[in-house]
Amino acid sequence: MKKKKQKKKMHHFKIILRPEPEGGFTVLVPALPGCVTYGRTIRKAKEMAKDAIAAYIASLKKHGEPIPSDRKTRVASLDLEYAKTS
Repeated sequence: MKKKKQKKKMHHFKIILRPEPEGGFTVLVPALPGCVTYGRTIRKAKEMAKDAIAAYIASLKKHGEPIPSDRKTRVASLDLEYAKTS
């Protein structure tokens, strides 16, 4: 019996790579709350992000939950002035 190939759908997720003081990068996936990982290099951090996103999506599917879209997400920066503490 032949196995039926599953159709695959491409998803696009924005990631934030935050350099850490001790080295490496923490990766945040804004569209997937709690989806956070780490890599020693940018390349490794991106690999780890792919794995974390895949596991997150697998969990959503297992529980019958929708996969969030990142299409309308905008990434911006904000400058804020605040008083120094002593």
